Amino acid sequence: MRRILSIVMIFLAVPLMAAEVGDDGLHKQPWIRSTFKDLAEDLAEAGAEGKRMVVMVEQRGCIYCTKMHEEVFSRPHVADYIAQNFFVIQVNLHGDTEVIDFDGETLSEKQAARKWGLLFTPSILFLPEDVEAGQNAKQAAVAIMPGAFGAGTTMDMFTWVKEKRYELDSDEDFQRYHARRIRERDNGSTD
Repeated sequence: MRRILSIVMIFLAVPLMAAEVGDDGLHKQPWIRSTFKDLAEDLAEAGAEGKRMVVMVEQRGCIYCTKMHEEVFSRPHVADYIAQNFFVIQVNLHGDTEVIDFDGETLSEKQAARKWGLLFTPSILFLPEDVEAGQNAKQAAVAIMPGAFGAGTTMDMFTWVKEKRYELDSDEDFQRYHARRIRERDNGSTD
C-alpha cells in the first residue's frame, strides 16, 4: 500500500506539460511566428532581428510533434535558446494556407511540403542567412531535422546551426559534433 501511495505522490508531483494546440490542430509555442508565410520576407525579418530562420513542418494528431512540444520545447533552456536565436515559421503538412517559397512559387502548405519532399513530422528546415536566387526552401536548407529527438540532440542541432558549424572546414560534421557534445555532458546523456 505504501508503494502505491509513493507512486501516486510522485505522479502528482510531476507537472504535466500540455502543449497548447491551435485551431489548426498544431501545437503552439510563444516563439512560433505568425506570418504571411512569404519565406523571403520572413528570412529578411529574421536577419533584421539577428536570428536564424527555421521552417517547422507539423501535422494535426502527430504524436511525435506532441512529444517534441511537451518533452523538449517545453524545457526552459530549449525554449529560451530557440526564442533568442531563431525565427520559427510553422507549416502544416496538410494545410491550405499559401506559402511563397524562396524561388517565388506560391503553393499551399501541403504542396510546399510535397515539393520539399517532406514526409515525416515534425521536420525542421534550418535556413542560411541568405538564400541563392532560384532555390527553394529544401535546396537552401543548411540542415534538416526529420523527426522527434530528445532535448540534447535538439539543442545540439540548433546550436550547430546557430554557430554555423556546417561552414567549418573540418571533419566534425553534425554527427561527430553531437557525439562530442554527448561525451562532454556531465552525465553522458543525449538529453
